Amino acid sequence: MKKIFIIIALSLFAISYSQKKKEIYLFTSFREPATEGLYLAYSEDGYHWKGLEGSFLKPEIGASKIMRDPSIVKGADDTYHLVWTTDWKGGNGFGYASSKDLIHWSKQEYISVMKNEPDVVNVWAPEIFYDDVKKEYIIIWASTIPFRFEKGQEEENNNHRMYSVTTKDFKTFTEAKLFYDPGYSVIDCVIVKKDKKEYVLVLKDNTRPMRNIKVAFGKSALGPFGKSSEPFTAHLSEGPTVVKVDKKWLIYYDNYGEKNYKASSTSDFVHFEDVSSKISLPEGHKHGTITTISEETLKGLIEKK
Repeated sequence: MKKIFIIIALSLFAISYSQKKKEIYLFTSFREPATEGLYLAYSEDGYHWKGLEGSFLKPEIGASKIMRDPSIVKGADDTYHLVWTTDWKGGNGFGYASSKDLIHWSKQEYISVMKNEPDVVNVWAPEIFYDDVKKEYIIIWASTIPFRFEKGQEEENNNHRMYSVTTKDFKTFTEAKLFYDPGYSVIDCVIVKKDKKEYVLVLKDNTRPMRNIKVAFGKSALGPFGKSSEPFTAHLSEGPTVVKVDKKWLIYYDNYGEKNYKASSTSDFVHFEDVSSKISLPEGHKHGTITTISEETLKGLIEKK
């Protein structure tokens, strides 16, 4: 009888502990004209999102003092690291700040990753990824350097390629390197760890005939990534972010041609199902990324407002 009681008690403790440790999905965002800063939405199921009122970090750096495309990752140190676009045109870097609770933030920093490229036109949509193999952070972004690459119908100042840096502490960074050149203008890339030795790059083909979303595959977070696939979204779509919900990957993206948000579901990044009818997002939601937070952190975010 005593043994049965102990088993029941341990089971109840395990259930209680798992409930306390339940993680909530968190989606970063911004609102046009991007001067108000970081907006957040949360979800318990990864499909239905509720917006948290107001901005959680007002941009203070960059010539334009805007925040577009906020990308966030939770590091091994339980700290949230955020990077964002600071200028639509001009500038040679992106914004960075960190936080333990998403309320109190470190001093905002401007990371001049393209300082050695005097002709760089822009630094767009930095995306942050924690590489748990090398225990470092990878940041990728799109830049145009006129006359550096062959182009199609694009203007020289709109012929993007993807670049990257790595860091372990956000104090020292590697030199910027070419990360991905598919042979055409490419922006809005996201790294996904599919399994131990397979990574996926979700990307936007930014050429005039296409402007849709594709994927490419590689064996490490830094690539090299191979030839891109055929598109799985319609014309005029961008800003993908990826989250795993149960056994499926959900790819959210801004379907800007029709002024709405959509999502596709996949288990292999080869076959895709449109699940847009199953999702709901706050009005005005724009290009961001998804991470997870604890119920305790969510409670703090709600009470802050």
